[in-house]
Amino acid sequence: MTTLSTRLTSALHLRLPIISAPMAFAGGGALAAAVSNAGGLGLIGGGYGDPAWLNEQFETAEGTRVGVGFISWSLRKSPSVLTDALKFRPAAVMLSFGDPRAFIDDVRSIGATLICQCQDMDHVMDAVDAGADIIVAQGSEAGGHGALRGTFSFVPEVADFLLENSPNTLLLAAGGIADGRGLAAALMLGADGVLVGTRLWASNEALVHSNHHKLLLDTNGDGTLRTSVADIARQIPWPVGWSARIARNSFTNRWHGREEALEKSVAIEGLRYRQAFNEGDSENTGVWFGEAAGLIRKIESAADIVERMAIDAALLLRNATWLQG
Repeated sequence: MTTLSTRLTSALHLRLPIISAPMAFAGGGALAAAVSNAGGLGLIGGGYGDPAWLNEQFETAEGTRVGVGFISWSLRKSPSVLTDALKFRPAAVMLSFGDPRAFIDDVRSIGATLICQCQDMDHVMDAVDAGADIIVAQGSEAGGHGALRGTFSFVPEVADFLLENSPNTLLLAAGGIADGRGLAAALMLGADGVLVGTRLWASNEALVHSNHHKLLLDTNGDGTLRTSVADIARQIPWPVGWSARIARNSFTNRWHGREEALEKSVAIEGLRYRQAFNEGDSENTGVWFGEAAGLIRKIESAADIVERMAIDAALLLRNATWLQG
């Protein structure tokens, strides 16, 4: 059984420095529990805050030590969702896309670790000022919502900033990390661990339709784009500054670049979008994965994904001495 020790594993009492992204609608209790049981920490995707769904997912985790993640700007509309989730005493709470300050006292009250996901240096500075225990530096390669920074330059810049200004704050790298090479690279860039989304979206435990998984397997890293059309179709008013990386398909071909037309037709097109999503029609809805699609060859168990990622990373790091001549 592989062990890969970092400051993250020590702080959170993990065997492996791997945390699953709290992917809305896809990252449920089964996936979170599988990642935690494999030696990392799984996060349930709180998304836009459905209390009944969250209760069901925590129950599915069956008492396994897991965490949860929320969209901060949405959580402000229904803060009781956080209160309800905290009754399950998650090990960590991740807040993304907005000011976390309104929720920090509640998170601290149960002794949970506060994780703040950041997309640029202003976000990082603000999260440090707010008292985040862990910063996630999310690169644009990531699936789902994000911004414009690339992982490979963003992570070491954040690492340098934290070293100088907040050395006890831990750092996770996110965006395009799907195998041991990505984990090893993240650690070499100064991260204490990784937050993994797309690779675990492509797992047996993820709440993802098989047709959507098939689309990922048929797609390389060029097959996604950043766009707002999925949010327009769903009538979810995301704040300015964030877009979503989703698969290129008939839906995005039809509407990307024609956002105003989609807005005018949303009463009809929104229904079509949601029906296609529910039916697993992977051409006429948003399919939420990132550039790491080009590194994924099969759908498998989360435990196998996490363990192989750690084994390969450990081997690469152990053999890195060849670089010294």
